[in-house]
Amino acid sequence: MLQALSIRDFVIVDALDLDFTSGFSVMTGETGAGKSILIDALQLALGGRGDAAMVREGAKRADISAEFSLDGPAAAWLALNDIDNDDGTVLVRRTIDAASGRSRFFVNGVAVTAVQVRTLGALLVDIHGQHAHQLLMKAGEQRLLLDRHAGLGQEVAELGNRFRVWQQLEQKIKEAEADAGRVQEECERLAWQVGELEKVQPQAGEWEQVNQDYDRLSHAASLLEGIGNAVNELSEADHPIVSRLSSMVQTMTGLAGIDKGLEPVVELLESSRIQLQEAVYTLRDYLAHTDLDPEQLQAVGKRMESLHTIARQFRVPPESLPEEWEKRKAQLAQYEEDNNLESLKAQAVEAETSYRTLAEQVSKKRRQTGQELGEAVTAIMQELHMVGGRFAVGIHECSPCSHGMDTVEFLVSGHTGAALRPLAKVASGGELARISLAVSVIASNATATPTLIFDEVDAGVGGGVAELVGQLLKRLGVDHQVLCVTHLPQVASQAEQHFQVSKQAVAGIAHPVSRITRLSDEGRVTEIARMLGGAVLTETAIDHAREMLGQPLFRLT
Repeated sequence: MLQALSIRDFVIVDALDLDFTSGFSVMTGETGAGKSILIDALQLALGGRGDAAMVREGAKRADISAEFSLDGPAAAWLALNDIDNDDGTVLVRRTIDAASGRSRFFVNGVAVTAVQVRTLGALLVDIHGQHAHQLLMKAGEQRLLLDRHAGLGQEVAELGNRFRVWQQLEQKIKEAEADAGRVQEECERLAWQVGELEKVQPQAGEWEQVNQDYDRLSHAASLLEGIGNAVNELSEADHPIVSRLSSMVQTMTGLAGIDKGLEPVVELLESSRIQLQEAVYTLRDYLAHTDLDPEQLQAVGKRMESLHTIARQFRVPPESLPEEWEKRKAQLAQYEEDNNLESLKAQAVEAETSYRTLAEQVSKKRRQTGQELGEAVTAIMQELHMVGGRFAVGIHECSPCSHGMDTVEFLVSGHTGAALRPLAKVASGGELARISLAVSVIASNATATPTLIFDEVDAGVGGGVAELVGQLLKRLGVDHQVLCVTHLPQVASQAEQHFQVSKQAVAGIAHPVSRITRLSDEGRVTEIARMLGGAVLTETAIDHAREMLGQPLFRLT
């Protein structure tokens, strides 16, 4: 539920802070006063389109904050996006810079994207604009409204995915059939390339190892000779270095017994002796495992040449041959899969079956919900002085498309005995406004969205019908928070909270600014009297306003 709205420097509002309660609230005011400014600001905070022109003239930026109490879906969204809500509320804020037009969004102080805010906003507020009855004339909007009412959002989105998969497979089949010759040539080319690489079977890291082995084997004689000399000098000559160093360690050890200052020298010499001895062991081990092997050298050289030749053939470095082999095998497998007509046709049949199964489920739910919606709207039409009128949802089979295999059409008859005909062809302006309101009320009753906003959806009605409209919105306010911008006193008199919108001149500000005031009981009498009688308030209008506010509520049966 919307608890508070704070607006700074937005269009013709300089500063505004409002608190809201549950139930049914209305906003009224003179034409041009900016009655819809609050709804426009709320839409903007929740991710609506905005630009620098929305910043009040002379201000640096517009700043709008809306605070809501949390329900289950919104709380789950906050948890999913790692945003805290310790106090059970969510504060959505948007700023628009006057110079650049750049917007910034925050949820509970955390910077978020416009897409995130719009997703959250859809869980918090459902807005019915003043042009809702015009949208109701469009077939596509009729289907969307029915799907929303039926809770088919996820199913229809999945249906679109399945349809795209099916159509992509059908396109691949057409391309494969039309270009079978080229496909065969490409498969043969890739198969030959894979075959050539398979003959060599390059392994990861092999090129580096082959080079190392070749260098070692080709210089084996020099290695053996040099290492043998080193071993001889270190440990096997007449006066080997290791033995001489050992003698020196013994001599210095004796001297260190006389002068302790020589002990560090002894330690260094002993360490050197140990390391030289370790070197001798390592060199002897190398000699024991290394020999001259011309056949091995020839084999390594042949392998090197094979790798080098195939690398030149494919115009790649020898070290990348293993990756190239895997890549070509993957390309061949993918190409064969993508152009295997039998496989493609089997996949297409499976995709079509999956699509049609879900489409039939969606169609069944549409028909069931359409019947329920028709009966409910028909009942409200009787209350709105369209006695004998009927509303129905026509659902007809059509060719498969992204949203299913149905077309949806709203049908209406204006009085008893009249045949059902398309809404766009038979409804007058007043009838269309009443039917649109009835559909909005029924659809809103089915939604889990806590806050519902109606922006002059009662345009085109008046008299006793207007009083019934107010009763409908008040009844809707039992289970939802309902905010309504209206010009009808019959609607405004049913509200539990009444805001008046006006334009005022403010010292220091060049242009008039919009003010919104929560009216007291006496203020409501004056405002409703103005709505009844115009600019000049008469005693009759005031008495009528008091009567409207004090009369018992008319209960719909």
